Amino acid sequence: MIESLAVRRASPDDLDAIRVIYNEGIEDRVATLDTEPKSAAEIEAWWHEHDGAYAVLVATDAGVVIGWASLNRFSQRCAHSAIADLSVYVTRSHRGRGVGAELLRRLEENARTSGFRKIVLHALNSNEQGKRLYRKCGFREVGVFEQHGVIDGGFADVVVMEKII
Repeated sequence: MIESLAVRRASPDDLDAIRVIYNEGIEDRVATLDTEPKSAAEIEAWWHEHDGAYAVLVATDAGVVIGWASLNRFSQRCAHSAIADLSVYVTRSHRGRGVGAELLRRLEENARTSGFRKIVLHALNSNEQGKRLYRKCGFREVGVFEQHGVIDGGFADVVVMEKII
C-alpha cells in the first residue's frame, strides 16, 4: 500500500488525468474493449453522465492522480435502478500496489450510501490481475460472454462479475 494514498470525489480538474489513465488502459489492451484513445471532449461527455449516485473517485499519491473509479448506470430500465456498473483504472506505474482495492472499497461505500444493492462489472476474461482484484474485493464470477468483442483483429471473451452490497 502507498503511504500517501488518498481517495476523494473527482472534480472537473481531474478529467485530464482520468483521460490519460483511461487511455493507458486502452493502449495496454487488458482492461477495455475500447481501442481508440479518448479525447478531452469524450471524457467531458462521460463526466456529465456521472452525478449524484453515480460517483467518480480518484486516488492520489502526493496529490497526483494515479487511479480512478466510477459507478455507471447499468441500465435505463427502472427495474435495474438499484444496480450500478463499475469502472476502475490505475496508472501503469502504480498497478499492483493496492490502489485498485482501495478505490473499490471506497466506491462500494459510495454505492451503499447511494442506495444501490448490487455492483456489476464486465472485464476482459484474459485480465487475470483484474479478476484477482475483484475476487479479493468480494465479487463473484457470473459467467463469460464468449467472443464478445474484437481487439486487434481477434475476438475477446468478457467475464461478468457481481457483488451484492
